[in-house]
Amino acid sequence: MRYATFIKFSIVFTLCVIIMGAWTRLADAGLGCPDWPGCYGEWIVPHAEEAVDEKHYLEQRPLEPHKGWLEMIHRYIAGTLGLLILTITIWSWRRRASDPDQPVLLPTLLLGVVIFQAALGMWTVTLLLKPLVVMGHLLGGFTTLSLLFLLQLIATDRRSTIVKPSFKPWAMLGLIILIMQIALGGWTSTNYAALACTDFPTCHGVWMPETDFSEAFVMWRGIGVNYEFGVLEHPARTAIHLTHRIGALITFGYLLGLAVAMIKQGGMLATASKVMLVLLFTQVALGISNVVFHLPLTVAVLHNLVAALLLLSVIYVNYVLWRRQY
Repeated sequence: MRYATFIKFSIVFTLCVIIMGAWTRLADAGLGCPDWPGCYGEWIVPHAEEAVDEKHYLEQRPLEPHKGWLEMIHRYIAGTLGLLILTITIWSWRRRASDPDQPVLLPTLLLGVVIFQAALGMWTVTLLLKPLVVMGHLLGGFTTLSLLFLLQLIATDRRSTIVKPSFKPWAMLGLIILIMQIALGGWTSTNYAALACTDFPTCHGVWMPETDFSEAFVMWRGIGVNYEFGVLEHPARTAIHLTHRIGALITFGYLLGLAVAMIKQGGMLATASKVMLVLLFTQVALGISNVVFHLPLTVAVLHNLVAALLLLSVIYVNYVLWRRQY
């Protein structure tokens, strides 16, 4: 298998890990196994409580095999992804021996991110779904995907394409806004605030519902608190939800304007911008559907997937604008 093809395969595999991670989180299976890296002291999920030798695990959490399997399958495929990225890193260093232009810093950074991701996965369990850790784990997955995609672009793109540099700062700002919105979406999900408002475009039938911003964005609440199903009161969750909506409006408006402006330029930017527009409108539709239909699992998982694809489209636009010309 060629180097670039292997990276493409790893990108697709990373998307599968992100989908499985979202499914696990949204199905409330993040603590399906109360220990790490095994599950109730085993490498496969026990089929019944009688099969669990370490009784103290049952004291922590009753056995729910279906949730345990969701969590363990996520760990299995995440571990496989780690091996794929280790292979890419070793492969990159070996290619460097014959090609001085072969990038090795990026794959090495990628390997470091994945190792840190494993630590975040452990802390997600041991710190009982602490929102800051779970959000970091989500962002780590998106970072892994982004770095792999950037590495693939570098490995395959050698065309000489001249683009107008005037869009550079605006495209970079769009990327920053989108990353902030993804982080805010993760904070909304990990604090169980996705259904803090169950109507749209109003919230509880009004435009300005009761909110508590002083509690909504407290990042650290100490050790030993179980955050499963959330610890915030409803006004704080409403504040998070409304902030996510406002962020979505800002992100939509900015990326829409950027895409329309770049389409007028024609060429590669126009094609990439059209893809970005399709993903942008799809993402907004999925976000509204999450509220209107009360967070159906399939729609919520797709909301995570399209966010990842939208991020890749914005990264691609930035790559075209900022890359070195050959």
